[in-house]
Amino acid sequence: MNKNNSLKIGIAGLGNVGQGVFRILTEQKELLTKRCGRQVEIVAVSARDKSKDRGLNLSGVKWYDNPVELAGDANVDCVVEVIGGDSGPAAETVRTALKNGKHVVTANKALIAKHGVELAKLAEKKNLALQFEGSVAGGIPIIKAIKESLVGNNINKIVAILNGTCNFILTKMEEEKRGFAEVLKEAQQLGYAESDPSFDVDGIDAAHKLVILSALGFGIKPDFGATFAEGITKITLQDISYAGLLGYKIKLLAIAEKNSRGEIEQRVHTCAIDAKTDIAQINGVLGAVKISTDSLGAALFTGAGAGMFPTASSVVADIADIAKNNISKPFGVSHKDLIAGKFSKIENHESEYYLRFFVKDVDGVLSSIASILSNNGIGFEKIHQELLPSKEAALVMITHNVKEEKIKKSLGEISKQNYIVSEPLFVRVEEI
Repeated sequence: MNKNNSLKIGIAGLGNVGQGVFRILTEQKELLTKRCGRQVEIVAVSARDKSKDRGLNLSGVKWYDNPVELAGDANVDCVVEVIGGDSGPAAETVRTALKNGKHVVTANKALIAKHGVELAKLAEKKNLALQFEGSVAGGIPIIKAIKESLVGNNINKIVAILNGTCNFILTKMEEEKRGFAEVLKEAQQLGYAESDPSFDVDGIDAAHKLVILSALGFGIKPDFGATFAEGITKITLQDISYAGLLGYKIKLLAIAEKNSRGEIEQRVHTCAIDAKTDIAQINGVLGAVKISTDSLGAALFTGAGAGMFPTASSVVADIADIAKNNISKPFGVSHKDLIAGKFSKIENHESEYYLRFFVKDVDGVLSSIASILSNNGIGFEKIHQELLPSKEAALVMITHNVKEEKIKKSLGEISKQNYIVSEPLFVRVEEI
């Protein structure tokens, strides 16, 4: 540790977020000094390509090709890890920093979701900070809210829009009446989606973030393997339109809740939600987290959920806490007090369901579908029918509350009928 009063920072990773952190720390240096009571100084950085022009003034800053070596620099007090990934250089850098007595700030959701307990144990052993506000919801200060503002509340449900890419795609599809593939291509051109967008559109990114929120909210060990994750790739423009006709919007939601059996449901999937609700109004690349508690009731946090400066803002807030010597346990309680969660399987989930069938326009189809649903104990309360070209039709319905295993069994039977044109779709209806 350095002997003067400044907090000396080493930044591992100079991608978008790393550059944002560098710029905020340098451009707001005077403001941060006043607010933290000490200077925050960047003394080292690491990235893959030293020759790349990032528009940063790196004079006087030590360069490391290897971030693990940066984590062992005796002149660095706090390592900021913004490399990404749950293994490799990112994980080794964080472990090395903690073992060498250095505070860590990270925006790496995959790392915390999969190795959070192990890293918390290392940090707590040496009374070090392991802060990860930027890992979950970009610029929305939700981790601080759970650990501090809601400390006296029992949390019973978390509902969130945690992936800006998916929210952008679904919003554009709805507002501009464009198909998934076309909007995805635009998202890639704008830099919201990677060339391989599966991490986002398959729900994995949101699942990593949800695991962290669930651990904080329920005092459980992060368990990515217990999370059900399903993306948005099966949602068509017709589904968004039909859901709208029935009073719903389709959103990709990350949900953690305690059900009536005392189990935790930890799930990411598309939901049909009442179009008049607050979360239904969160559009584009914005994010939102709604937390339901016993004392406060429900609180909604919303803002920029991703991007260079929103995420960097959260990272800098963590750095400022360390500069002010506000060192708290990573998950709000000791790693020893985190319990293994008792999780519910998605087949046991109960809700209403949006069902969509593309069928041949022949007599008896609706009665056949209704009969199969009824035989499995499923009734429906809303229905919409529409004739399509080529002697086909769309049937859309909202069921009564039912267990998911019955929905899957029914759709398996219906999909075998010769009047079915394409695979039936179901979307869970979520009460917000």
